[in-house]
Parts: sequence; structure tokens; C-alpha cells
Amino acid sequence: MEAGDVAAAVAAVRAGRPVLLPADGVYGLCASAFREGPVRRLYELKGRGGAQPTAMIASSVDLLLECVPELRGREASLVRALLPGPYTLVLRNPARRYPWLNGTSPETIGVRVAHLPLATQHVLDYVGAVAATSANEPGEPAASTLDAVPERIRAGCGAEIDVGELSGEPSTVLDLTGVEPRVLREGAGPVAEALERIRGLA
Repeated sequence: MEAGDVAAAVAAVRAGRPVLLPADGVYGLCASAFREGPVRRLYELKGRGGAQPTAMIASSVDLLLECVPELRGREASLVRALLPGPYTLVLRNPARRYPWLNGTSPETIGVRVAHLPLATQHVLDYVGAVAATSANEPGEPAASTLDAVPERIRAGCGAEIDVGELSGEPSTVLDLTGVEPRVLREGAGPVAEALERIRGLA
């Protein structure tokens, strides 16, 4: 990791440009989560419509709870029980914050706090939170190396960080908006472990 790579990524995010960042399992196409314009540019570069939701990755659990202050009580406890970790949590979003992230379901939001490569964590420490989607063509396998990211996507990014090969396994996605948790995607996070932690809050 070069300090210049982190600085370039921070500058690009602040300028509203997409960047390529290694997450905890795959390389992600990322942009500032706090403004609609950068997220729309991310969608255009990815080649996907705005109807699909995109998760927010925050630098810390505390910052995430500041970003979505309606997450109180049991929901805040769920967040702290499961994050940081290899999970994406779909939670209630009663104030309909960040509608550009939430596709056709503005009343929910997908959030992450992950154990990230140090370089990516440094970027998030500076910018707070990013919208992130896997850096691949729609329908194609996620990229576990930077070289596996399509050249079209790389060329459209303002910066990139390379930390070598990742596991290639995306996060487990859990919908926690109902009475019972629903598994939307099995991934790196053990489902049984997550459910056990959730039951422990009862």
C-alpha cells in the first residue's frame, strides 16, 4: 500500500468520481454515499439501473449509526452484534435517507461495516462512507483481483488500490426488517453464527 494511492482515492471520492477499492472479499466499485451524483455515475459505469439497491459501507459502527440515526434500540443492538463483519444488513429506513442507494425500496437500506484491507479502511476513515457494488460486469463473477476488473470499468475510475488477491467471496446479506431474519444471499458470513447472535438479543 502506498500513501499516494490512499490520497488519490480519497481525492477522487471527494471529487465525486468512482474508485476501485478492495473490500473484505472482492474488489468493489465505490463512490461517495452521501451524494446522488456520484452514485449515479457509479451505476452508469457498472451498467446497472437505479432500481437495484446498493449497500453503504461505513468506516465504523458509530459512524453508521450517525448516518442513519433512526437505528435505535433493538436495531442498533443488531448492528453492533453483527458488525464489523462479513455481513450486509438490510434494515428499516423510516426517514428514507439516501434514496439514491435504495432502489425501489426507499424504506429500507443496506449497510456494512467490514474488516477491510488497511488501505481501504484508511480511505473510509477520511471519507466516512461509500456506496459499493462488486466491480464486475452485471451477471459476471465478482473480481477477486484488480486485474480481473473489466478494463472498461477501470478506465472510468478516478483511482484504484491494489492489495493482491482476495477471497472472492462476497458478504452474506441478511434482511432484518421483518419479525424473523431472512437470508437474501449466502456468502462469507456464517448464517448460523449470525442467527445465534440475533437470538442472543431476545
